[in-house]
Amino acid sequence: MYDVIVVGGGHAGCEACLATAKMGLKTILITGNLNMVGSMPCNPSIGGPAKGVVVREIDALGGYMGKNADLCQIQTKLLNSSKGPAVWALRFQEDKLLYVKEMKRHLEETPNLDLLEGIVDDLLINGRSVEGVILENGQKIFGKKVILTTGTYLNSRILRGKVIKNEGPDSQRTSYGISKQLAELGFEIARLKTGTPARIYTNSIDFSVTKEEPGDAITRHFSFDPGYNSILNVNVPCYLTYTDKKLHNYILEHLTDSAMYGGVAEGIGPRYCPSIEDKIVKFKDKDRHQIFFEPESLELDETYIQGFSTSMSVEVQDKMIHMLKGLENCKVKRYAYAIEYDAINPLNIYPTLETKMISGLYTAGQINGTSGYEEAAGQGLIAGINAASSILGKKPLILKRDEAYIGVMIDDLVTKGTNEPYRLLTSRAEYRLLLRHDNADLRLREYGYYYGLIDEEQYARFTKKKADINKYYLKFKEDKIRFEYINDYFMTKNIASVKESLTIYTLLKRPDLNYTDILNICVKNNLYPELLELDKDVLEQIEISIKYEGYIAKTLALAEKMHIYENKIIPQNIDYDKVGNLALEAREKLKKIKPATIGQATRISGVNPADISVLIIYIEAYYGR
Repeated sequence: MYDVIVVGGGHAGCEACLATAKMGLKTILITGNLNMVGSMPCNPSIGGPAKGVVVREIDALGGYMGKNADLCQIQTKLLNSSKGPAVWALRFQEDKLLYVKEMKRHLEETPNLDLLEGIVDDLLINGRSVEGVILENGQKIFGKKVILTTGTYLNSRILRGKVIKNEGPDSQRTSYGISKQLAELGFEIARLKTGTPARIYTNSIDFSVTKEEPGDAITRHFSFDPGYNSILNVNVPCYLTYTDKKLHNYILEHLTDSAMYGGVAEGIGPRYCPSIEDKIVKFKDKDRHQIFFEPESLELDETYIQGFSTSMSVEVQDKMIHMLKGLENCKVKRYAYAIEYDAINPLNIYPTLETKMISGLYTAGQINGTSGYEEAAGQGLIAGINAASSILGKKPLILKRDEAYIGVMIDDLVTKGTNEPYRLLTSRAEYRLLLRHDNADLRLREYGYYYGLIDEEQYARFTKKKADINKYYLKFKEDKIRFEYINDYFMTKNIASVKESLTIYTLLKRPDLNYTDILNICVKNNLYPELLELDKDVLEQIEISIKYEGYIAKTLALAEKMHIYENKIIPQNIDYDKVGNLALEAREKLKKIKPATIGQATRISGVNPADISVLIIYIEAYYGR
C-alpha cells in the first residue's frame, strides 16, 4: 500500500513524485520507460518568456526542474534583458540525453520513492474515490492518492500526411484504458494536438549561410541554491535562418498533404506554437518566418529545427526541409509529425488539482490541456504538494494570481477551461510586475519551507538574503555619497554633474545608473567595503525595488483590492438554483465550475458584475459571511 501513486514519468510526474516523497510519504512512480523520465520529445530547452519564471518558482518551492536544467545546460540566455524586469526570463538549451540521465539518477537516489516500469490500464475506483491502479498485466497497486501525469500518451496517434501510427512521442507505447475509463466516470474528454519538427544530422548543415546565435557570456542559473553548475561547462551556439516566398508557395500548393488541412487530424492544435503550414496560411502578409537550429545533445549528431513543426507527408516534408537556407544538402534523421491525444476538460478539477468527480485523484500536465515542459512541471509540483497535504492534514497550496505564474496558470485552467493546448504568456498575468524572474524565492520560498520541501540550510540562506535586502534598502536611503566622488565617476560616463551629495537610494532611482555603478564609485573611493561582500542578487533586488517603487506600489494596491474578493469563500454546499436574480448563463457556469471564492467567480466567462453582487448578498444573508 502506497501513500501516493504517480502515473507517468514526464516533467509533471517527476515533480509530483519528488514532492510527495520529500514530504515523507511512501510514493511510487509508474511509467512506460524509466530511461525516458523527464524526456524532451520536442524542443531541447527549458524556460522562455513566462515559462522561465515558472522554473524559478518551481525551484523556490523546492522542486527540481531548475536544478536539473542548471546541471545539464549547454547554453544560457536571459531574455528581454534590455527591457524591464517584469518580462525578464531565462531560457537554457539543454543536453537532452544528460537531462534524462540526471533526472533518473535523482529519482533513484530519493528516499521514500519506488520506480516501476509498466503501463497503467485502469484506475481502482470505490464509489467516488480512487484506491489505486491496475497495470496491463493485471497487477493491482493500492494507494491513498493517485496523480495522473500521462502527458501526450492517452490514446495518442502520430500523423504525417495520411499516414497514421498509434503510438506516443519517440515511438513509445500509448495508453487506451485510462481515457476510456475517465469518460465513463463522467469526465469531459477533449482531443488535442501538438507536434514536433524534423531532426537533421548536424554535420550535414551548412552553418556558413546562417546567423550564429550565441548564449550569454555569463553563466546563469535557474536555481536559487548553490552547487548546481553545468556538468559539461560549454556554451554551444544556435543558428538562425529564414523561410522565403518560394517555400511558402510550395507549402500552400501542398496543403492537402498536411494531416491538419487534409482532414486527417481531429485534435485542436496550439495557437501560440503553430505548425509552419498554419503560420503561412494565417500570416500570408509575412514574407519570411524565423527558423532556429538548436543542438540536442553533445552525444548526438542531431539538430532540432525550431519553428518548423509540420504534419506534412514525408515526401513533401523532405522538399520543404531542403528549401531552407543551410539545409540544401542536409540529411534528415527524423521527420516532423503531429500528435493527437486525449485530455480532460480542466473545469473538471479543483484549484488543488484534485478532480471533482473522483476523490483522491489528481491530474497534472498535458492531461489538463496545457502545453510545455514548464507548465507541466509546475502543475506536477502543486498536485504532489496537495496530495501529500491531504494525507498529512496540512492546508492545501492554492497560489493566488499575484503570487505566482503557476497560480495564474491553474486559475486560468480551472476557472476558464481551454479548448486548445494552453500556453503560459506574460500577457496572461495582470500582476506580472510582481511575478518577476528575480523575486520568485521572496514570493514562494516560505511555502516551500512550510510544506517540507525546503530544508533548514536552504531556509537559513533565504532568511539571510531577506534580512540583507531590508537592511541595505534602509541604509541606501540614509547614506550619502559626496558629490565630488559622484562627479568624478560621472565624467567617465559623460553624465551631467550634480551639485550636492546624494543618497545611494537617489542615485539608484536614476535610469542611467545601476548597482554596478554604485559599486564602482565605492571601490574607487574606499566607501562601504561591505557592499562588495553582498550577494549580487541582494543588490539587484534592492535596485529593482527602488527603480520601480511607484509601479510596484500601484500593482500591490490593485492586488490588495482583489484580495477582498479572494478572501470571500463560497460555501461548497451552496445551491445556485436558490440564488435569485442570477442570469441563466451565470447560474449554469457557477454550478459547473463551483468556484471556491468570489474572486474566482469574477473571472468566469459569462458571470457579470450584477451576478457577483447578487451572489455576495445571498452568501452574507444565508451564511453570515
